[in-house]
Amino acid sequence: MSKYITKLAVSLNGTEEQLLQSQGFKKIPTDLNKGAGGKYIYVWYKTESCDAPITRIQFTFRDDMAAGLITAGYTKIPKDLNAGTKGVAIYLWYFQGSTEHDYPIVDIEFSVSAASEAPKFGLGLDRLALDLNRGNDGDWIHAWVKREKETYICDVTATVGFGSDADRFKAGYMRMDEDINRGAGGACVFIWYRLTTNPKLALSDLKVSTNDSEYQQYQQQNYTPVNVNLNEGTGGNMVYLWWKKEECSPIKDVTLLLNMDAVDPYEKAGVIVIKRNLNSGNNGRCEYLCVYP
Repeated sequence: MSKYITKLAVSLNGTEEQLLQSQGFKKIPTDLNKGAGGKYIYVWYKTESCDAPITRIQFTFRDDMAAGLITAGYTKIPKDLNAGTKGVAIYLWYFQGSTEHDYPIVDIEFSVSAASEAPKFGLGLDRLALDLNRGNDGDWIHAWVKREKETYICDVTATVGFGSDADRFKAGYMRMDEDINRGAGGACVFIWYRLTTNPKLALSDLKVSTNDSEYQQYQQQNYTPVNVNLNEGTGGNMVYLWWKKEECSPIKDVTLLLNMDAVDPYEKAGVIVIKRNLNSGNNGRCEYLCVYP
């Protein structure tokens, strides 16, 4: 029987590291406070042959992101991944599920620079959106997961606020844990997606419209809109996500990019960077949606 990641833990000091090592955990050797000062923080994992593998990982950086995770049965690791820095408190959550969109995770890695991120897309790793140094001056750190089987994006949606989070998690969705309206002063908006192992069920293209002309263009090209304004409450442009599903070029990964230094290495690695700012027309952070076919 295959071995999957079944337990995760976080250490904040040497004593905790020794304890986890004695319990059979393996350390992922990337300091999650790299470049930010603060404590040396590491994620640890344990692999076992069992029928309860970890299938989804999420992060929270504000308290109201947690309610839906709790209701949906996620496990929280109560260790701040930004401990000892000026950044916001970030927590790791994981899910051991069995919906039709859940697939066992067999490996976890972390990247600490734009140059180190780009090559991972071609290694079967999926990038999680949140910068784990969010709110401080440290390196850009992102988690990457590899699943037992190759997966594709089969569905995307978006939410405003947190009221429907539990339903989304229970239905097998994963949340991109970065606010699309970051710094714009509007409502909290998040993009969500689900996975499949069947390429025939996968999305083949994603687009972003930031004005009426682009909206009409994608409508005429038979794209389907996600009927949520990604700029809700900001006073900026009406921004929409569009998708198309055809039996060609299934999408393997979708993620958010806030580090503009990563655009060039991403494109050289074959990642499609949709250069339409999700915060068009407001003063929020420039954010691009990225697709790996």
